[in-house]
Amino acid sequence: MSENQKKPLVEVRNLCKYFDINTGLFRTKPLKAVDGVSFNIHRGETLGLVGESGCGKTTVGRTILNLYKPTSGEILFDGAPVKTKQEIHEFRKKATMVFQDPYSSLNPRMTVADIIGEPLDVHKLYSSKQERQERILELMNYVGLNSEHAARYAHEFSGGQRQRIGIARSLAVNPDFIVCDEPVSALDVSIQAQVINMFDDLQEKLGLTYLFIAHDLLVVRHISDRIAVMYLGKMVELAEANEIYNHPLHPYSISLLSAVPVPDPKIARANQRVMLQGDIPSPLNAPSGCPFRTRCPYATEQCAAEVPEFKEVSAGHFVACHNLDKIG
Repeated sequence: MSENQKKPLVEVRNLCKYFDINTGLFRTKPLKAVDGVSFNIHRGETLGLVGESGCGKTTVGRTILNLYKPTSGEILFDGAPVKTKQEIHEFRKKATMVFQDPYSSLNPRMTVADIIGEPLDVHKLYSSKQERQERILELMNYVGLNSEHAARYAHEFSGGQRQRIGIARSLAVNPDFIVCDEPVSALDVSIQAQVINMFDDLQEKLGLTYLFIAHDLLVVRHISDRIAVMYLGKMVELAEANEIYNHPLHPYSISLLSAVPVPDPKIARANQRVMLQGDIPSPLNAPSGCPFRTRCPYATEQCAAEVPEFKEVSAGHFVACHNLDKIG
């Protein structure tokens, strides 16, 4: 591995994003959507970010891109901090986002050519109309759209084609890093595989780095080099994709993976589903100590008193749990 690849492209250090929620007459309470999250993503890598709905996955992605202003913490891109307006502006030439819903993320009044060309206009990335048109057609070709689609409107396309338009738009600024926010969850299963394979091909062709946010663990395993698991705004486990699947250590990860469907009926019957008790607590009234303790079969008094440290327990495998010795 070269020195360039060893150095992380994206570094997230103790990132927090709190939203003030109105709880009554002139009173607010912080909703801790993201609370002290840290990770690195190396150049050319895909980091999968998984967890139940409402755990803060999307907020992490949007806060990294400064679509939400971080409450605290630090974001570094290629070793340089992203804080000032100028730094954010430069960062957005190198980092983009593919949104979850291909129906609401595209402007219905714009043609496909104008949707894809909008980032080129914003960042003034062409010197003539001819160059702009050629770049738009090149981007459409990358994602499997024909040149005759350029003059049509988004509502004339299927969900899968609309997501391809969104992906082409995200590639317009020639980015190094893309946040993929559940980009296939709104699509039919038959189309999901095509779009996932296209992400793989684009990564190989253009040298892209992804933060791939999803709740479908099968999709994440297929595309990710490493997987991070979130629960109630906190990171609970992070490891290589195969390591997470074969040796999950956190009780929440174990439960999540036990629910993944297995195509072989014999293996499926032999697998024991790990059912969690209770409901996910509200982020407005999160439990003290470990956020998972109210649903954890191994919880102790220490779990209520102290937040577990997110630490490396073996090479590249990080876990936040007080009771790893009890989990077998």
